Amino acid sequence: MNRVYNFSAGPSMLPLPVLEKAASEMVCYGESGMSVMEMSHRSPDYEAIIADAESMLRKLMNIPDNYKVLFLQGGASTQFAAVPLNLIGRTGKADYVVSGQFSGKAYKEAQKMGYDVKCVATTKDDNFNHIPAVTKDMIRPDASYVHICFNNTIYGTKYSYIPDTGDIPLVADMSSCILSEPVDVSKFGVIYAGAQKNMAPAGVTVVIVREDLLEYADPKMPTMLEWKIMAENGSMYNTPPCYSIYMLKLVAEWLLSIGGLEEMAKRNKEKADLLYDYLDNQNYYVAPVLDGSRSMMNVTFVTGNADLDKKFASDAAKAGMKNLKGHRSVGGMRASIYNAMPREGVEALVAFMKKFAEENPKA
Repeated sequence: MNRVYNFSAGPSMLPLPVLEKAASEMVCYGESGMSVMEMSHRSPDYEAIIADAESMLRKLMNIPDNYKVLFLQGGASTQFAAVPLNLIGRTGKADYVVSGQFSGKAYKEAQKMGYDVKCVATTKDDNFNHIPAVTKDMIRPDASYVHICFNNTIYGTKYSYIPDTGDIPLVADMSSCILSEPVDVSKFGVIYAGAQKNMAPAGVTVVIVREDLLEYADPKMPTMLEWKIMAENGSMYNTPPCYSIYMLKLVAEWLLSIGGLEEMAKRNKEKADLLYDYLDNQNYYVAPVLDGSRSMMNVTFVTGNADLDKKFASDAAKAGMKNLKGHRSVGGMRASIYNAMPREGVEALVAFMKKFAEENPKA
């Protein structure tokens, strides 16, 4: 069976060269005589794998030396609790920007834990169709941190700027845009991301944290959520998600081989421009996200007719373009065009959109 164009929001498609290399090493990795899946995380072979994964990620993202890179478990959603538990000790307060479902969940998780948290900006009343403007004067001067979600997978929005939070550490969930373009890590106190969009299969969560922020953990927090403990143990306090980290290493290797994040950003912009240019120059589909807040990774659109939307996703799947149905909370369609999606996939989608519009006129 031929591979389809997989527009899933996550887990998403992986680069074909990465899958092929993983397949070639599945039964026996190097001279180890075993699969990475079978390997002790304390063995020299695996210690080299996790060290290479960190080294390549540091090179790709130009991560400063005073930041720790952690490979954790539990998905980005576990970090909704880990972030306040690790940082609230600075002042006992935290500010959140709610620009979509996941930033909203992070905010509610911190509230649930009884901390003094405040929503300083939200676009909920506009159905999250744009990113709010966040200025320094909106932030409490004694906040422990400011939390944002840099790219909103469900609504198809992304920050086009890095909020200026002054001396208050900025914490960003970058699950759905990490490694898609260069980003100045030094402007963030913490960056965290689930791997299943651009980095690796589901299973590993990356946390990049400035070293000085490892001293503020709630003393009652669970050990497995404490970044300092994980940093002191090289992400191996317990058995890490070994195979996902190995796959992350292969993805990082592939990104470096094509020219790094500068080249990846160029390719991603070309793909996104191709799709948005079509959407902006026709009158069959509506793209709800306001200009200036559009995501390069997740492009949302609707026909305005729920039955047509359903037919679109079904017909597209039959044509070899799967997982275009929008999130259940918003409906419509969503094309997730992460790093591994080739330009040809977007070209095929635009051609299908044109054909569908011609063959399915609206009443």
